[in-house]
Amino acid sequence: MNKIIQGDCLEVMKTLEDNSIDLTVTSPPYDNLRTYNGYTFDFEGIARELFRVTKQGGVVVWVVGDATIKGSETCTSDRQKLYFKDVCGFNVHDTMIYEKNNPIPLTHNRYEQGFEFMFVFSKGKPRVFNPIKCKVIIPNRAYEWTTKEVGSSKRGRAEITFSKETKIIRNIWKYSLNGNRDAGRHPAPFPEKLAEDHILSWSNEGDTVLDPMAGSGTTLKMAKKNNRNYIGIEISEEYIDIINNRLSSLQDNK
Repeated sequence: MNKIIQGDCLEVMKTLEDNSIDLTVTSPPYDNLRTYNGYTFDFEGIARELFRVTKQGGVVVWVVGDATIKGSETCTSDRQKLYFKDVCGFNVHDTMIYEKNNPIPLTHNRYEQGFEFMFVFSKGKPRVFNPIKCKVIIPNRAYEWTTKEVGSSKRGRAEITFSKETKIIRNIWKYSLNGNRDAGRHPAPFPEKLAEDHILSWSNEGDTVLDPMAGSGTTLKMAKKNNRNYIGIEISEEYIDIINNRLSSLQDNK
């Protein structure tokens, strides 16, 4: 608990207790877009282990995209999504979009790739949901509802309701890519705010957050910042050093 473990994530997860993790936020390597020091991963084994270690009501946030190979998207993300649901037993609670404010420009005959998926898998109904909200443009607006007759039955309601001061934001979240200045030479750190927003949404203080492919440690750093316990697994010694430096700097700042 509250440390980074060096090793193969599948083997390390096998040492974790059943139903011990409240939330996982992670982004796997996919479609060989980056080498990650030559390490590979067993997706199916990892997905099954994630189901085993996740508590009832726990959530897994899986941030992933697709490469384009020989003129076609691979659809890797779709296959993974269905595996989590049909084989492992997760619910697909939400399919969210991570929209990049400043995507890396590419040269090809299609529109710029500006997003990744954020699949939110739940083991049963999510135990925690602390929705992020925004202000309503016109609060306290009156809406009049009238009863309508359809055939022999009545539908609707006859009442007046008022809009609230705030509302839950949509499931398309926008972030810039250059927010992790302490992530060292890791090739693909996701934004700190992305990890933080999911941690705040799907867990409470004192819960345990896992990142089995910790990379530069963004999930762990945001878990620590927001008073969650964390478990990080990373196979690369180089990235372990980056993570420890980031966690130490957070301690110093506090």
